Amino acid sequence: MYSIRTDMADELKRQHVGELPGVRCHEETLRGLSVFAVDVLNIEGEKALGKPQGQYYTLTLPRWFDRGADGFEEAVRSLAELIGRCLPPEHDEVLAAALGNPDITPDALGSLTASSLLVTRHLKEQDPEQFSRFCSLALCRPGVLGTSGIESARQIATLCEALRPQLVVVIDALAGAEAEQLCRCVQVSDAGISPGSGVGNDRQELSRHTLGVPVLTVGMPTVIDASFFGGGEFRGMFVTPRDVDSLVRAGGRLIGYALNLALHTGIDIADVDALVG
Repeated sequence: MYSIRTDMADELKRQHVGELPGVRCHEETLRGLSVFAVDVLNIEGEKALGKPQGQYYTLTLPRWFDRGADGFEEAVRSLAELIGRCLPPEHDEVLAAALGNPDITPDALGSLTASSLLVTRHLKEQDPEQFSRFCSLALCRPGVLGTSGIESARQIATLCEALRPQLVVVIDALAGAEAEQLCRCVQVSDAGISPGSGVGNDRQELSRHTLGVPVLTVGMPTVIDASFFGGGEFRGMFVTPRDVDSLVRAGGRLIGYALNLALHTGIDIADVDALVG
């Protein structure tokens, strides 16, 4: 039987009946929002679930989560808390990598998130005392191989060598396997990522193993394999929600705000509003 590919750890777990060796999971509620947590504990768990060792949190978003919606602030705070659980002890120097193609809406999540990030590396260098509440955050938008001619992983690795960050944060659109989750949840993980794996277009892995520093990933499922609806003959085609434009835009802002709250010390949503605009 043809298996639907997914980047989502919670979906992979639900595809298996019963417990998996080396995999631990639980469900919880944060500020009224559902969270599905998956821990891949060892190599046995990697083989059983098909995901690298690490923590995976999937936050289900409220029905309306654009800026100004009632559920936005609670969703941001909940996502920031989950991001905080995946942060290494030292993360004063951070490199954020916004992956994807900004010209293709379902793949534009990284670029849209980048627009809401408080980039501070240059400011911290100029006046570290005035910007003491902020971590040193640098941002790159490597684009995709077809438009840059350079693998994203190579660009990020080169920047890591030059900047020596303590943490790399990767933001990317994901592929899902459950239609009701498309653009309706966010996954946070400390296990790294293989860009494009969910759509069968695997690129070089971005992880502590390849970059030499901890890697935190944040993503939202924006597409699903069309064979979910019509069988294997639709393999290679992908479906996305009709209102993907507004959903991805809202998701990018939400993720950007949550990263700001998790990475920068002592700021709130109102501060991000004032600084991002």
